[in-house]
Amino acid sequence: MDTDFDRDHLWHPYSSMTAPGIVYPVSRASGTRLTLDVAGAEREVVDAMSSWWCAIHGYGVPELDAAARAQLDAMSHVMFGGLTHAPAIELGRRLVDLAPDGLDKVFFADSGSVSVEVAMKMAWQAHAAGGLTRTKFFTIRGGYHGDTFSPMGVTDPEGGMHSMYAGLLVEHVFAERPPAIGEPLDAWAEATTTLFEQHADELAAVIIEPLLQGAGGMHVYDPAAVRLLADLARQHGALVIFDEIATGFYRTGTRWAGDACEVTPDILCVGKALTGGYLTLAAVITSAEIAARVDASPAGAMMHGPTFMANPLACAVASANLDLLASYDVEARVKEISSGLTSGLTAAHDLRSIVDVRVLGAVGVLELDSPVDVPAITTAALDRGVWVRPFRNLVYTMPPFISSPEDVETITKAMVGAVEEVHG
Repeated sequence: MDTDFDRDHLWHPYSSMTAPGIVYPVSRASGTRLTLDVAGAEREVVDAMSSWWCAIHGYGVPELDAAARAQLDAMSHVMFGGLTHAPAIELGRRLVDLAPDGLDKVFFADSGSVSVEVAMKMAWQAHAAGGLTRTKFFTIRGGYHGDTFSPMGVTDPEGGMHSMYAGLLVEHVFAERPPAIGEPLDAWAEATTTLFEQHADELAAVIIEPLLQGAGGMHVYDPAAVRLLADLARQHGALVIFDEIATGFYRTGTRWAGDACEVTPDILCVGKALTGGYLTLAAVITSAEIAARVDASPAGAMMHGPTFMANPLACAVASANLDLLASYDVEARVKEISSGLTSGLTAAHDLRSIVDVRVLGAVGVLELDSPVDVPAITTAALDRGVWVRPFRNLVYTMPPFISSPEDVETITKAMVGAVEEVHG
């Protein structure tokens, strides 16, 4: 493998081109294992990341491989403008069945970030139908919604990854991050209500990651905060958008994180785990009422159309992935993983560098008192047989749902051991 070419010519996510970091060549991926080249030697390690949370059934999944091969025999792609096809219809049917009651209109997008773009445009158009110009969105600090411009605008403007673009982004309205579960909520609720009411007439929608904020800091917060935000939106004529790209499909323990909050959004964004990590695909699911309002706007239609919208190959694999999810008790599986993460990460409480240990569903997080030494932690975890990708001051895992108790134990021991070795 020509890693020299990679270093000289290929830009990796959130990395420098002129001073690139270390990357590890992958030769194979199977089940929960990645085979990497580490310092010139082949090493098989447990994947603790599900390839950024999407490979929920691991790698080389026979059912998904078969779905891809079968679809290739028919067609790999055809435009969705003026045409349709069975894989899109079948996947749409499954998503409507899985979505919260009342959400039955599906718009396919080609990435999570694009689905958030679409959701925000839907909200704006829905208000435009009534002659209202509501150009602002209400959200909370600590969030992350994607790397394209509209999602960057509702991602934390100071603590997030996109603060350098502040001058280019529309300024939206940010409440403080809700307290963690178990902390008092009253003061936050009062301040958030006051802030919302100050801007109510200009707000198109509330947009949040319910219950668990992902790349903004892996913060777990009280379902009551989600209910408050949804209530404020509905009291003042704004819509509710749930970004469940990271939290959907049982990652936090229930089918949707919003289920645990007892809130149904007006617009739901899904992605990541939708195709089991095989192909990029996302969807925006909304109600007949919102769809009618969008169509009643001056444009008369939803003004968005990605080239690879409803790609047949991705849709076919996504349906097979949802079949696989339905074939076993996924909630029980996630509960088992959660229990293993909780018991395995307990030892981290004894480390001087740890300020918090938290687990929600199949998500385990170690929060440090300083930024993570990413290269050192990565190496230390690899030495213990695990691939992790820390960020900021967090070492975390979102393992595949097929992870065995032994896999989870290996992951937690590697996380705790790596932090102890590098940060103490």
